[in-house]
Amino acid sequence: MADSEQHVTKLQQLNRDYVRSVEEADVAWFDANLAPDFFNTNPDGSFIDRKTFLSQIGRGSPVKNIREHDVVIRILGDFAIIHARTSYRKPDGTQGAGRYTDDWQLRDGRWQCVSAHVTRL
Repeated sequence: MADSEQHVTKLQQLNRDYVRSVEEADVAWFDANLAPDFFNTNPDGSFIDRKTFLSQIGRGSPVKNIREHDVVIRILGDFAIIHARTSYRKPDGTQGAGRYTDDWQLRDGRWQCVSAHVTRL
């Protein structure tokens, strides 16, 4: 498998695991895969650092049955941008949708998420 294909395959798995880890409040997964200098923009516009994000994940997501769709992975050297659409169930039981962009950097031979931005509609 070509090097770029290996990177795409790895990023596809990381993306699936990211979404699963939000759903399952899997703080350990995020702790292992977020860069030390990670930042996140929440759907409400708040901008949080890694420590605050891990705490937020540990409290669990207010939305359930989160699924990713239309995933686009762009690799730009040692940097990758993942764009996707989401569907989920809101706390009131209705369907919701959104988008996210996650930025990954290849550091010390492994992909680490350096930033994320989430929008819910």
